[in-house]
Amino acid sequence: MPHNIPHVLAQVELCALASRKYRTSVSEISSYIKQRFLMAHLVVLPYTINHKDVIIIPCPFKLLWFSLDHHLLYFVVTIPFSVPVMVSLILAVYAASLLIFPASAVSILASLDDLTKSEFDFVVVGGGTAGLVVATRLSENPHVRVLVAEAGGSNEGVLNSIIPFFAVELVGSSNDWNFTSVPQAGLLNRTLPIARGHLLGGSSSINRMDYTRGSDDLYDHWANLTGDHGWSWSSLKKYYFKNSRLVPPADGHDTTGQVDPSAHGYGPVEVSLGGFPAGVVDDRVVNASKLLGGRFAYNRDLNAGDFVGVGYLQSSVGHGRRSSAAVAYLDPLVSSRSRPNLSVLVNTVVTKLYHSVSLNGIPEFKTVELGQVNSGSRLNVTATKEIILSAGVIGTPHILMLSGIGPKDTLASLGIEPLVDNPSVGQNLTDQPQMLHRYLLNITQSPDDVLRNATLMEEAFDQWNTTKQGLFVSPSGSTNGYLRLPENSTIWSKFEDPSSGPRSAHIELIWTNGFGPLGAPVPATGHFLTINTVVVSPISRGHLTLASSDPFAKPVINPNYLTSDFDVFTMIQAIKDMKTFVSADPWKDIIIGPVGQLSTATTDEQLALYARNGSISINHSIGTARMSPFSAKWGVVDPDLAVKGARGLSVVDASVFPSIPECHMQAPTYIVAERAVDLIKARNGLLRI
Repeated sequence: MPHNIPHVLAQVELCALASRKYRTSVSEISSYIKQRFLMAHLVVLPYTINHKDVIIIPCPFKLLWFSLDHHLLYFVVTIPFSVPVMVSLILAVYAASLLIFPASAVSILASLDDLTKSEFDFVVVGGGTAGLVVATRLSENPHVRVLVAEAGGSNEGVLNSIIPFFAVELVGSSNDWNFTSVPQAGLLNRTLPIARGHLLGGSSSINRMDYTRGSDDLYDHWANLTGDHGWSWSSLKKYYFKNSRLVPPADGHDTTGQVDPSAHGYGPVEVSLGGFPAGVVDDRVVNASKLLGGRFAYNRDLNAGDFVGVGYLQSSVGHGRRSSAAVAYLDPLVSSRSRPNLSVLVNTVVTKLYHSVSLNGIPEFKTVELGQVNSGSRLNVTATKEIILSAGVIGTPHILMLSGIGPKDTLASLGIEPLVDNPSVGQNLTDQPQMLHRYLLNITQSPDDVLRNATLMEEAFDQWNTTKQGLFVSPSGSTNGYLRLPENSTIWSKFEDPSSGPRSAHIELIWTNGFGPLGAPVPATGHFLTINTVVVSPISRGHLTLASSDPFAKPVINPNYLTSDFDVFTMIQAIKDMKTFVSADPWKDIIIGPVGQLSTATTDEQLALYARNGSISINHSIGTARMSPFSAKWGVVDPDLAVKGARGLSVVDASVFPSIPECHMQAPTYIVAERAVDLIKARNGLLRI
């Protein structure tokens, strides 16, 4: 710790106390400091201690927190309530932060005015799941200058993102893009919210943290679809090992028989099993699986290549905290005060990409226009080597079309000059529909007790905050299953199998001890089992397009949920499978019965209506900038992820997936991003592969 910190603190306090003639409130001071110095990751907390109003600034934010083994350094400024926002106070606080963060540290900036240079080797558009992988890996070379432009804010201090139990509480918040679909014909014309992370880490900072790679069939299928063996399971093995590592669950329980350590690697994302006992549900899930066998057979590790069966859920959680792309890839660089060649600009929207024309007439993209809503500021930056779009399945095609890459008639109708006529941009939108079902249980305690009681919630938080133990260390579910449709199903006379292969699923079941998801009103009495049924290999395809040429206007999104009879049939089968599973002997002592419409829907017709009424998005959209073979006239990017018909531009996020993984999207996105880094390095003379 710098020896002169106490002296700086004394100066801060004197500046504050010397400025009483300026009347304001602690909350106003806090708001100002947050707004002005988000670039320094200041977390400003107003408190009352011994009847005095104070501001507490945990500093240096998460960085020193880690380097001091989780002991926070506090700047405590004693300020009477009628204290002043003084320039001297702000400058003193900022000076103190500079003592801890030398200029050589990675720069995290909140204002375009804070960007000191306008030329970089690479500009990464989007600081989400894929974007932070790409940016941090490329900047491992100290001679490579990288800028990340993230539309959302910092992940620092966002408690609902950090605490695993609150995994999806940020959905619908300011840390969510809060997209909405158009009315869905397959869902009785309902519109659905579509969540996407709007902060550093992207959706890895707000998702349920399920870490599922999918089957070996999936990646071999991608290799066949793209004509590139580099996308096969065997070729990608080094990348999924490079991305994550297995860590012990928070409660330290023996995981023998629950996971295969040999299937896991050495990367920065921490993956673990549930760290809070849920035996009343988990034990019955495993026992029922072993009793029923067949389609419900137990699978020790669903991440080992065979993605069919029932097993323990693996989550991107380490030591009781979410392990997002921001936490795993970016935060260590900030805490180590390294990587001066990496700049991260938050609260910044990419409004357009500008081009010049190369000798052969192909547009070459080198300039990125950055914009900020609050200030109205605009700034152009240059990527001398490559622009990498990692804005996600919605943001990436949106930016492509705003920049003149997309269906020419659509672009021209909005006054956008078509540069690359590509009808595939924004098409092939694929998502997995899900339903939530609940059963009343004959048990005496569950997480529902805590959710109904403010005192118990506070105690659970205190336990997590002090020991990283207890209910809050895990997301709400800790077991899941992936099932194939029966081989003798009548549906096969009408449809070909849309899954990647025999080791891939059509259905997912997720079991949760409690009235999930968190945020849903918990009944005043009773204990519940929540089961998600998910169609993981849907045939329905949707699309998105521009609403206008305004870069800040949200696009028109139509996922077309349940417009295929196959998807409706599969959801009905998933519900039947769920009922079969909870009818097994291990459940008979605790299952009282189903809750709501599930209790009355019995025929296929009733179940179909129940599905159309109750299906929602699991937020696993992919495919809007689909990868295809080099020679293909369809698709948006080549197998090396370079945009077809353009130069200097690539896409790295879930929008490039050539087919939907029959799993959750986080791990496949990481795997694609890790390989993308080597592809980008290779074509820019930075790596031989």
